[in-house]
Formats: sequence, C-alpha cells, structure tokens
Amino acid sequence: MLESDLLYEQGYSVRINTPADPLFYYFDYDQRSHNINMEFQHDHDFYEIHILLDSRATHIIEGNIHALRQYDIVLLRPFRLHMTQYPVGPPHKRLIINFAVPTNTPGLETAHKNMLLPFAEEVPIYRLTGEPRRAVFAPLNAIFTLSHDVSPLNPVLIHSLFQQFLCALTQQREMNSYVLEEIGNATMQKIYSITACIHSRYSSELTLDSISREFYISPYYLSHQFKAVTGFTLTEYIQMTRVRKAQQLLIHTRHKISAIAEQCGFNSFSQFNRIFNKQSGMSPSAFRKQQASSGAFAPTLSY
Repeated sequence: MLESDLLYEQGYSVRINTPADPLFYYFDYDQRSHNINMEFQHDHDFYEIHILLDSRATHIIEGNIHALRQYDIVLLRPFRLHMTQYPVGPPHKRLIINFAVPTNTPGLETAHKNMLLPFAEEVPIYRLTGEPRRAVFAPLNAIFTLSHDVSPLNPVLIHSLFQQFLCALTQQREMNSYVLEEIGNATMQKIYSITACIHSRYSSELTLDSISREFYISPYYLSHQFKAVTGFTLTEYIQMTRVRKAQQLLIHTRHKISAIAEQCGFNSFSQFNRIFNKQSGMSPSAFRKQQASSGAFAPTLSY
C-alpha cells in the first residue's frame, strides 16, 4: 500500500455517540453496488464525507451531477440533498463518515469556522494527489489503526485526529484539482441542468411549459427524456424536491405549516397536504409531531 492510500476493511465501522449528540462520529467502511442505488436524493442534520475507494461513480448534489474518481472526497454540509450512483458491475468500496462537532468552544469559534470552509464550496469535492493526499489521509489512517484497539481514551484521540484531518483538508484547498466533467450525452447534460434549476428555484412556479421554453426543448421531448434520465416525471421530481425542503423546515423551524407550504412552492395548502401525505405517508403536522417526539425538533433553522 502506498502512503497516500486509505486503509480499508470491508464491513468495518467506528461509532462514537449518536446523531442526537453534540459530538458524533460514524465511520462506515463498506461497499455499494448499482442495484442498491438510492431512488432520490436525501439529506440529514449532520455532516457527511464520501470517499470513493474504487475507480468511478457519480454523485448528485442538489440536482447537480458530478463524476467521481478513486479517492475523490465529497463534502456534504447538513441538509444538502445528495445521492451517490454506482455503475453497473462489481460493488464499489467507499468510506462514509458522518459527524457532528461542537463549534462553539470559547476562543476557537473562528478556527472551527475555517476548519469547515471546504463544506461551503459550490462544488464541495476534493481531488488530491501525492503529498497533499498523504497529508489528508494520514489522520484517517491513524483513526483506522487506533480504533482496532479498545481504550477509554479512543473517543478523545479519534476526535483529535479527525480535527487534524479537517484542518489538513482546509490547508490543502489550493491543491484541489477536481474539475467538472461532462457526463453522458448532450441530452443527459441538459436534463441535469434542469434538475439543478429545480433545486435552486423550487419555491418558484415551475411547469413543463416554462422549463421547456427556458431550456429550448419541446415539452414532449423534455417529458420523455426527463423520465428516462432521472426515473421520475418532471412533476414528480419537482414535488419530491419541494417535499424534502418542507420536511427540513417542519423539523428545524417553528414556521406555520401554511407558511412552509407557500415557501416551498405549493399553490395551496390542500395541494401541499395531499402531496406531502402521498410521499411521506403522513400529514405535515403528524410528521412534525413524530420528529419532535424523537428529539429531532429544534427551535430555529440551523442551516
């Protein structure tokens, strides 16, 4: 193994605390294949890092599709809709890191903010080689090795090493060589331009006719190709995006449900109720109550 490689053991995991705790880590060393690709993008209220350990895959972030190569690092801040797509063939190895860290330690607030800057980038994907990659992966490999020994000090040591990893990543920002690549044919590229548009303008009025005019494509052709590329009709995709955004607001704000419906682009409260019920299996009010009882509710929006 080269020094710049990442240590890996299939099926291995490391966990410290739970997602409900202020400090939380979950390192998941596993593999995924094409037949268990997610149906639609998801989000969560903690940070996530995806490191591809095999040849290639794609990652969709808020409707934008990105090509991944081996050792690319995808950085996802809380509440960012995303999903990974793996190609047909053998399972692909990957490391997923879910985490939450306190950022309000007196005297360290600015440092913590800078440490998390890579997650705020428009394209939050890092591609490093050589010494920069070695410097970034070294703390992760130290965590992997350390975690195989049982010690009451492990949570503190792992937390310290992971902060070293985040700091190293921030320090190597100028060495990031990731570039956007065209994926698929011209039609596929246009469809993903449209999905990105939906995610950025879900609160506005979006129709087949208006999108067709904006992207210079016939309504019939758009309808057919959108379903072929994404697996959803255009209307289904818009509705699913709006419902995901509404779920975030229901959990993390005290906004009135009627205001959330309007904020997420629904034409009426009855339409919102009907579509939300269909996709979530319960009403918006029942969803909010369920999340509150599980401890997920917070008084203010945290993203």
